Amino acid sequence: MRILDKYILKQYLGTFIIILLSFMAMFIVIDVFDRLPRLLKYDNDYILIAKYFLLRVPYLTILVSPVIVLLSGLFLMNTLSKYHESIAMRAAGISIIRMVSPLLVVGILMSLIVALLGEFALPPIEEYRSKIYNVDIKKQELEDIKLRSNIYYSGSQGYLYYIGFFDGHQNIMRTIDITKFDGKNGRIQRKITANDAVWNGEKWLFSYCYDREFTNGELSKYQFATRRQIDEIRATPNDFIKIAKPNLAMNYFELKEYIESLKIIGEKYHVQLVDLYTKISFPLANFIILLFCVPLASTSVRSKGRGMIFLIGVIICFAYLTTLRICQSLGYNEVISPIWAAWFPNLIFFTLGIFFLIKSEV
Repeated sequence: MRILDKYILKQYLGTFIIILLSFMAMFIVIDVFDRLPRLLKYDNDYILIAKYFLLRVPYLTILVSPVIVLLSGLFLMNTLSKYHESIAMRAAGISIIRMVSPLLVVGILMSLIVALLGEFALPPIEEYRSKIYNVDIKKQELEDIKLRSNIYYSGSQGYLYYIGFFDGHQNIMRTIDITKFDGKNGRIQRKITANDAVWNGEKWLFSYCYDREFTNGELSKYQFATRRQIDEIRATPNDFIKIAKPNLAMNYFELKEYIESLKIIGEKYHVQLVDLYTKISFPLANFIILLFCVPLASTSVRSKGRGMIFLIGVIICFAYLTTLRICQSLGYNEVISPIWAAWFPNLIFFTLGIFFLIKSEV
């Protein structure tokens, strides 16, 4: 790594940490003024309430991470321009793109970090914060995802499950209807109904089970048993617990599997598909948004001009977030396709960023 790269990275990361801490402090202050009076109505345990506010910071930080990344880049570029360092670098034959290349690498790394945090760290944090708010502060019972009713689930080998009630504590199913369809013609191949089933650790043990098999839509085999195991039924209790999670609490592969289940049983899945694509598209904003700080490195205007560039940069950043939310809403309501809802803001702003990057070299 060259001395110039080390210098750029050191200046940027120092500014990034300061802005990040400033945003965190601002979030906490705003959140305290907004929510504290309501929380004090339920509980006067200040340590518990402080923990609740601190657990809000990760979500808010990830949400505005593009803003923090952009502001850090703007401050750095402003410093390089203010002290004519950028002019000296260009006079030494260093192009603008080469000058800011360490920032672009940081943008890619930040995108990866935000994606990993959103996938693996944020869901358990939000779950714990919800528990503190509902159970510890409001003294309510936390919704138990192990007790569910009216479950639709798509399993392996083409089996579709309807479970009237599922008790994940005792691993018991009640009012069971399992259907296997022929994927080629859509006809029923097999239907299994039972009053209940108990998980023995490896298989389900069905009670009062009716097993019907069909050939060309006609009943070809019929079997009844008061208690029976069916080897072809491979769904486990964890499968029914997993699909109870909200979209934000599922990682990419869990959400993708859930979408496939919804497709097979004929349920709408546009909302889930938009969220699935957004899990990839949103973290990339941390790279795309850095492109807009590049023009500042090629200007030597005085404070008013630089201040205008700051203002334009921040406006662009919030315009990106606004465009993303609007596209998400359109995708949720099936006005535009889910993939366009997630990727259209990135496409537009990446194109604009590349345009400014090229113009800065002219």
